[in-house]
Amino acid sequence: MPILKEKPRPFLVPEYCKGCGRCVSVCVKGCIAFADEINPATGIIPIVLDLEKCTGCGLCIDACPEPYGLRAMAQDEAYELQDPAKLFGAKQSAAPEPVDIPAQQVALPKTQPLIIKGNYASAVGALLAGCRHFYGYPITPSTEGAELMAKLLPKLNGVFLQAVSEVATVNHMYGTGGAGLPTMTFTSSPGFSLMLEGISYMIGAEVPGVFVNVMRGGPGLGNIAPEQSDVKLACRGLGHGHTHCITLMPSTPQEMLDYSMQAFELSFKYRNPVIVLADGYLGQMTGKVQLPAQMVKAGIPKWAVYGDRSHRGNLISSIQLQETDLEKFNAHLEEKYQSMKVEARSESYLTEDAEILLVACNTPARAAKGAVKSLRDLGIKAGLFRPITIWPFPSKQLQALLPKIKHLVVVEANAGGQILDELRLNMSQVGVEKLPPITHVRRFGGMLPQQTEIVDHVKSILAK
Repeated sequence: MPILKEKPRPFLVPEYCKGCGRCVSVCVKGCIAFADEINPATGIIPIVLDLEKCTGCGLCIDACPEPYGLRAMAQDEAYELQDPAKLFGAKQSAAPEPVDIPAQQVALPKTQPLIIKGNYASAVGALLAGCRHFYGYPITPSTEGAELMAKLLPKLNGVFLQAVSEVATVNHMYGTGGAGLPTMTFTSSPGFSLMLEGISYMIGAEVPGVFVNVMRGGPGLGNIAPEQSDVKLACRGLGHGHTHCITLMPSTPQEMLDYSMQAFELSFKYRNPVIVLADGYLGQMTGKVQLPAQMVKAGIPKWAVYGDRSHRGNLISSIQLQETDLEKFNAHLEEKYQSMKVEARSESYLTEDAEILLVACNTPARAAKGAVKSLRDLGIKAGLFRPITIWPFPSKQLQALLPKIKHLVVVEANAGGQILDELRLNMSQVGVEKLPPITHVRRFGGMLPQQTEIVDHVKSILAK
């Protein structure tokens, strides 16, 4: 069977044409018109084709009612899809080879600390990181971040667009990130779920962007109170395919600012989206925030599809039609994910002689830290291990503490033990075959673990 390399164009069987004109109305290229004479075989004025401008879109064929006067090709022909990156051969361009325009560090005057919400702190961090393009919408408990961006970006010659949906948001970010520009959104759990397909596309096209997900209770709409139920999405469920993003979990408003700034740096370093995973309480919490000594003036990377002459040869795409090409590209992604593991970060508190080790992130880590202090006052050797990156998980840092640990207590705000699952999986991947006994303190549905609950749980362990 012959294989066509171009899209099949329509041909007409005049005896079947009803002269309805539907194909005439859908052809945007004007390739179809009514004939001047009646077809003597049917008594109907058929259409005529002028295919000089035809793109083979097929809309006319779809519009034709049965018995199908318009058809795509003869039965002994087939059309083979072509890879758009290879369709027209090597790109011909007289433009100069693009070069990186590096970001610049701009000194900031020393200021007094701000007393602001975590959401505001994250927005300020994004602005200081050079972000001037924001797409999003109101969604509690992250709305204040979008509100501040709406107020400040127009004054900074930036763009704030209230997108029509979560799907629109992530695709706006795809376009802006593909142009090599820092871009972000604020969302919350149900909104984040709707963005997962777009995040997969961004990972597949190697496009940077920052997603601040201020988690709330679920499933479904749930409520607007804090939870940590999106860990599994951030670590194991970013759309279809082999997808991972560096995921930072702050615990204070200061870290909301700091980690938002770092998220942009990491996103461009690895050409990959980065997630800041906060909980609803942290987004609404007011705290002291000190601004850094410098801010960033964004540059333009050489790979960007920026729209100017020097970048005209670049292509942003996640399409790999050939199986061998897609396998090779996924191998490249896997190498990149491995290189990201150097970014694994954690914080340890009173772990030098600890025998009881608490593991917690976000706001529950604050309660756990208070519990460690209370337990120390009781003479109990407790410590806190706080993963700052939940992906990549700080496996080596935790592994170094385990020889002295007699019991692990994972403190988290979800019903399924999502942080515990990450701990077990990642420790097995670094060869830790036997962990100390593990128990947990969990609250969910918008409730957070309390300091007294953690202390009582540890006391009950020792009593047994």
